[in-house]
Amino acid sequence: MKVFELKVTKREQTGKKETVKLRKQEMVPCVMYGTDEIMHFYAHKNEFKDLVYTDNVYNVRLDIEGTKHDAIMQDIQFHPVTDEILHIDFLAIKADKPFTVALPVNIVGTSPGVLGGGKLRQKRRYLRVRGLINDMPEKIDVDISKLQVNDGIKIGDIESDKLTFVDPHQSQILGVISGRAAAAAMEIAEPEEEGEEAEGGEEAEGAAEGAEEESSEE
Repeated sequence: MKVFELKVTKREQTGKKETVKLRKQEMVPCVMYGTDEIMHFYAHKNEFKDLVYTDNVYNVRLDIEGTKHDAIMQDIQFHPVTDEILHIDFLAIKADKPFTVALPVNIVGTSPGVLGGGKLRQKRRYLRVRGLINDMPEKIDVDISKLQVNDGIKIGDIESDKLTFVDPHQSQILGVISGRAAAAAMEIAEPEEEGEEAEGGEEAEGAAEGAEEESSEE
């Protein structure tokens, strides 16, 4: 797993007023669990762009006033309208303790079924796995080079000596369907009505106000 270096500043005070103040300064308040005591810190929102807005999953090496901690992002709270990062939860990880993380699926090879006119349908883009940090890969490779039309790959089909797959083993990751079936599926899907979109927009704006009030109480 790749390492992402991030220097942050420890929060001396927590609470609603301090959180609001940090966000006005374009800082992102964060918390890390898994250590002897919960740690609160922050960094400028630009420091998180390459960490958050990517398909990659990192071992985040947090530098908190000179002391480094390895961690993974556990939860991110976004503003429902602006998509700005409001808050991030981290989980501290240790070399001798297994942890669970969702890793991206990496499709390997070319399916003969797709070459023959079939369509590849991917149902899962991430898989949850559990293991040690030194055994954790950057992604989970899924080889489709033997897939014909109507074939698929389930989580239980992926073999790993050092990782445990957390999601149900009967759950399908991807499959190859016929071109006719893919076209039929597209015809069934109907576009949303304009009125529904407008109504959803109003609900999102209302939710935004509630999210700001709730998250500012940290």
